[in-house]
Amino acid sequence: MVDYHAANNQSSTGGVQTYMEQENDWDRDLLLDPAWERQQRKTFTAWCNSHLRKSGTQIENIEEDFRDGLKLMLLLEVIAGERLPKPERGKMRVHKINNVNKALDFIASKGVKLVSIGAEEIVDGNAKMTLGMIWTIILRFAIQDISVEETSAKEGLLLWCQRKTAPYKNVNVQNFHISWKDGLAFNALIHRHRPDLIDYDSLRKDDPVTNLNNAFEVAEKHLDIPKMLDADDIVNTARPDEKAIMTYVSSFYHAFSGAQKAETAANRICKVLAVNQENEQMMEDYEKLASELLEWIRRTIPWLENRTQEKTVNDMQAKQEDFRDYRCVHKPPKVQEKCQLEISFNTLQTKLRLSNRPAFMPSEGRMVSDINGAWHTLEGAEKGYEEWILSEIRRLERLEHLAEKFHQKAAIHESWTDGKEAMLTQKDYETSTLSEVKALLRKHEAFESDLAAHQDRVEQIAAIAQELNELDYYDSASVNARCQKICDQWDVLGTLTHNRKDSLERTEKQLESIDELYLEYAKRAAPFNNWMEGAMEDLQDMFIVHNIEEIQGLITAHEQFKSTLAEANKEREAIQSIQSEVQKIAQSNGIKLSGANPYTTITPASIDSKWKKAMDMVPLRDNALQDELNKQNSNDTLRAKFATQANTVGAYIQAKMEEIGRISIEMNGTLEDQLTHLKEYQQTIMSYMPEINTLEGYHQHIQEALIFDNQYTSYTMEHLRVGWEQLLTTIARTINEVENQILTRDAKGISQEQLYEYRASFNHFDKDHSGALQAEEFKACLISLGYDVENDKGDSEFARIMGIVDPNGSGAVTFQAFIDFMSRETTDTDTADQVIASFKILAADKPFITAEELRRELPPDQAEYCIARMAPYTGPNATPGALDYMSFSTALYGESDL
Repeated sequence: MVDYHAANNQSSTGGVQTYMEQENDWDRDLLLDPAWERQQRKTFTAWCNSHLRKSGTQIENIEEDFRDGLKLMLLLEVIAGERLPKPERGKMRVHKINNVNKALDFIASKGVKLVSIGAEEIVDGNAKMTLGMIWTIILRFAIQDISVEETSAKEGLLLWCQRKTAPYKNVNVQNFHISWKDGLAFNALIHRHRPDLIDYDSLRKDDPVTNLNNAFEVAEKHLDIPKMLDADDIVNTARPDEKAIMTYVSSFYHAFSGAQKAETAANRICKVLAVNQENEQMMEDYEKLASELLEWIRRTIPWLENRTQEKTVNDMQAKQEDFRDYRCVHKPPKVQEKCQLEISFNTLQTKLRLSNRPAFMPSEGRMVSDINGAWHTLEGAEKGYEEWILSEIRRLERLEHLAEKFHQKAAIHESWTDGKEAMLTQKDYETSTLSEVKALLRKHEAFESDLAAHQDRVEQIAAIAQELNELDYYDSASVNARCQKICDQWDVLGTLTHNRKDSLERTEKQLESIDELYLEYAKRAAPFNNWMEGAMEDLQDMFIVHNIEEIQGLITAHEQFKSTLAEANKEREAIQSIQSEVQKIAQSNGIKLSGANPYTTITPASIDSKWKKAMDMVPLRDNALQDELNKQNSNDTLRAKFATQANTVGAYIQAKMEEIGRISIEMNGTLEDQLTHLKEYQQTIMSYMPEINTLEGYHQHIQEALIFDNQYTSYTMEHLRVGWEQLLTTIARTINEVENQILTRDAKGISQEQLYEYRASFNHFDKDHSGALQAEEFKACLISLGYDVENDKGDSEFARIMGIVDPNGSGAVTFQAFIDFMSRETTDTDTADQVIASFKILAADKPFITAEELRRELPPDQAEYCIARMAPYTGPNATPGALDYMSFSTALYGESDL
């Protein structure tokens, strides 16, 4: 709490003149004039309310509302901008006196000598004392600082009024009473500073009430100066109250004297906000583009990772066509967006560095590295999806081939087994003769031979079914059912065969006659017939090959088969000769044959028919193999065409990647010349695009032909696509680096010679021509430029510099970061302190600012920009709607505190 007596002593010993002395002692007797007292009540009440409204309160009766000292202390806190001791909240007289004393002590601490004003008189509601105290406050806080040419406050205010109204007719300000009665002086003050608000030429000296009301209303509506005087009181009083006039006129002085400061402060804020708005727009554009690209990647990867199997080769080829459409139509625009995103990010970071703003940190998951990571994942998914499609096509081709083979063999087997169960279960031997039984036994032995021959086919059927199950054939259920039926029937046939053989052997002892020739025929005809059926199966067998060697192997095997036909034909003729011998013997011995061969159902006619059918299949097989050979020769031509183009494109991309690396290091001339050269170089590279498209066409033909390997080249289409995209991205980044150097040069005022010097120094220490300096190389470069970074103190300085040029701690310094640092060392930019000082001027030295003040001093769009981003002010003297401009200014520059 302020020591009242110490404050008085300080005032007298320090030579501070109190305002009671400057303006002579306050004359209480003048307050006996009711007109003057009424004017002072209105004026002082309005003046107090103009400050109290900042804290959301006001007074109605000046001597009553200050009696408890609470609003008096609040008034002093508002106008002084300082915190007073905590008031006492009790309602007793002693509490009120203590609160008033705290207010009086604070006034005394400001060098004001209070004469004959005590706390008890204020508490008692003494109007004279209360008005005197308020006048003292007005003198100290509203008029004391007014000084023109080293005059006193009153004289300075009078001189200011005289100078401002000198050009106006009918205005002659000589005092603060009768000079203001006609109202023209008030209107002249307003017109001098705001001619748009007053039509001065329309005013008449003989109409003072209209003049006064016009000035009071304009001041209240447009200048935020409350109406403190009453026109009728002034006109009807011979000599208006001087203190009331001075109080009201001082409000005009404070309103207009800060206009120039406010304009300057507003201009500075507009400049800062314009830069910040542009940067924020770029940030929003980056965030939007990054979000859209990441969302596209997020949607695309699940599609590429989908491994839903199809049932047919055609369905998988449709998926392959969709993937080809994605690669050629949907992905290229996204490659361009990704490149543009990196360029925008680098440009934004350069602008932020040039405007002394903190580096832009995209929201979580949207960094350039995050996008590159997601892109890498996308490309990995692409590669995996393409490989999966090709492997699925191979698998389905294999499945369709196996399924066809299974059903073919199953049909042949089912045809063979048709009626076999009925044959094996008949009881014909029970009523047969011996010869007939022997014949039946021989026939059964032949059947067993035939049954054994068919065992291999049954095993093949089961093996094919097992393979179809392992390869996840979509119709495995029907395959398994048919296979199971065949196996069950085969087991039944085996059991029935064994049972019938036992029955025949039991009766063999009574039946001994047998026809050897029939038996020999049956034994030789059965395997030959089985051989013919196997040969026909092989001649009709489907085949899948992927290169010339495989088809040539099939052709060789077919030629070997054809070489065995002569020997097979001899066997056929021998079998037919057995049947001829049977006929000859029967004819020569007058034997009447009872019917067909009892040991077999294979007739000579069926053997001849199957032989003819097999011979007809041989040329068809020849033609099919020759067609496949022609197809493989065509495929080999496609491989060679793709390989020739791929080897040319691959060498071109590799050469251009090495060339662009040299260009970025060895560029000469002005930055504009370098930029022009790089863009011409970029156009040269883009002119090579038709060669890439030609290669894509070859690649499409190869995929359509289902060619999966190429021994003529080590390049794949995927490798060349990635290389081409990297080449385009590298030249775009190099162009962006030169553009950023131009931007840095123009913004920082760096001369072309300085840039040459910086580039020469950088290239000299970039020994490996990597485009970046390692820490030790950068340190040597700084030493060459005159920086002291070698001793202990220099180590800390070098660490500071590395923190600026390498904020991510990568250990390498790029040329752009080097240029930014060197330009920052030689230029000046706006700071957070400067912006805070500008806002403080607009806020009339308050620690906060209101939305109304921002809209009054700033352009509409930037005023709304500040209002939307400023946090509510919660510090001392906070009022409703108060905004915190300090934290806002600090945030513009990325600082945690002032």
